[in-house]
Amino acid sequence: MAPGELGYCGLRYHEAGRRRTRFPKNQSLAYMYLDPLPTNCCAAWFCEGSHERGYNLAVFFYGCNFDCLYCQNSSHKEIAGAPGISVEELVGAALDPRVRCICYFGGSPEPQFPFALQVSRRIIQESGNRKRICWEWNGCGNPVLVRKAAELSWRSGGTVKFDLKCFHPNLSSALCGVSNRRAFENFSMIAEAGYREVLTATTLLVPFYVDAAEVESIARFISAVDRNIPYSLLVFHPDFFLKDLPITPRKQVEECYRAAKAHLENVNVGNKHLLGLVD
Repeated sequence: MAPGELGYCGLRYHEAGRRRTRFPKNQSLAYMYLDPLPTNCCAAWFCEGSHERGYNLAVFFYGCNFDCLYCQNSSHKEIAGAPGISVEELVGAALDPRVRCICYFGGSPEPQFPFALQVSRRIIQESGNRKRICWEWNGCGNPVLVRKAAELSWRSGGTVKFDLKCFHPNLSSALCGVSNRRAFENFSMIAEAGYREVLTATTLLVPFYVDAAEVESIARFISAVDRNIPYSLLVFHPDFFLKDLPITPRKQVEECYRAAKAHLENVNVGNKHLLGLVD
């Protein structure tokens, strides 16, 4: 970052020769809420925690290391008026006996990884490892921190959901502003580190862009790691800069599903209600 310049994620800036953050130490720009179980998270269709009684503590982080044209949660960009949460506030909320799992999403957790990891360690320790730690991210974080996050999910029985947006780098750059190569590298790294049982992946079926060929390439990659890893294909609804696109055509959904099933055992279609089907 040049002097006075704001970082890509919107959370850091260059001032007086130093990199600074837009929030104090031991705090994050985020908000949290209780989501009754069974929840609508992307892993709900297979996660045991979604069938328990109680709540998921959903933590929405501001900022992102991607800039997707179709962002489904673009409010993460409203950083100027973003609320803050301290370590103690979040740990205290997570220790509520009604809370069964904690899910970090946004934006994406990666720009605020140190905070999320600190909180997660505290939650596991102070709950006696009775809370699941789950991540929903684009997967392009620092590999050292990604591995630490996966280890916490493995210890607690949580999940690590990679949003594998597309396979080819040029398409990722066009739709998301950056390459997503590191997501695939981190996905493989987590499996090789011995944590493959926490892995799951999703792909949003952007009409006319993320087609059956893209999905088949992603599914083939996942299958090379483990063909039993759960994979969800999400029906797209128009949002942010791509409001002129339609909901994913049913034909595209069916073609992508068949392409994924050719390589993977556990494939799900999410957001089916957008097609007038029961989800």
